[in-house]
Amino acid sequence: MAELTCIGTATVLLRLGPFTVLTDPNFLHRGQFAYLGKGIVSRRLTEPALSVEDLPELDCVVLSHMHGDHWDRVAKRGLDRRVRILTTTKAARALHRQKFAGAEGLRTWQSAELAKDGHTLSLTAVPGRHARGPARALLPPVMGGVLDHREPDGTLATRLYLTGDTLLIDDLREIPRRFPAIDTAVVHLGGTTLPGGLVVTMDGRQGTDLVELIRPRSVVPVHYDDYGVFKSPLSDFLAEVERRGLARLVRTVRRGDTIAL
Repeated sequence: MAELTCIGTATVLLRLGPFTVLTDPNFLHRGQFAYLGKGIVSRRLTEPALSVEDLPELDCVVLSHMHGDHWDRVAKRGLDRRVRILTTTKAARALHRQKFAGAEGLRTWQSAELAKDGHTLSLTAVPGRHARGPARALLPPVMGGVLDHREPDGTLATRLYLTGDTLLIDDLREIPRRFPAIDTAVVHLGGTTLPGGLVVTMDGRQGTDLVELIRPRSVVPVHYDDYGVFKSPLSDFLAEVERRGLARLVRTVRRGDTIAL
């Protein structure tokens, strides 16, 4: 079994065989502000489909980076501080200060593994970058992740790529070389634009460029309408994939809906 439930922003609940995985936990309510660093905040425009209290027991959390629309005060207050959290090395240090003892920092291309009922689930940290040039120093390190779920006999059941909040950078070209045949790519979009016009996530064009680079069997777009700083709507991405003949790959999942992968 492989399923994805969309909660909102980049927060999805994954069920991969016996494993339950939460990504980028953002449970702020409509009207509340997320802190994006350096004094920048953005108001949430939507409601999450689930609350922290609604979550099933988690095997791990995958946190792409430490920003308020990916790890918020509600998650900090409500999640079990013993849960295993796989994230960047910098975010892991911050989580340890918040008393999340299970936080584990991964360097790019480093992997962590879970085992349950004879199944294994590995997460490999892959490249991501929130900004180019000098602006990189203003934003936290980001990781994407490739999740491989293997059956007890070693068969690869599902390979899933989480882009994280990245721009389209040359380092991403290594991902399909190391991880061919990706079943599903969960692509963070939104064209997030900070004051001064700095764009720090992929817009519709860059997201489509990534799809052409990775060539997954299916694509689930996320992170495109939940905050005022998201300036590239889902329609930008859908129009671009249609123009390039890739629309058949895209599976749009509304908040609260679950799809089989």
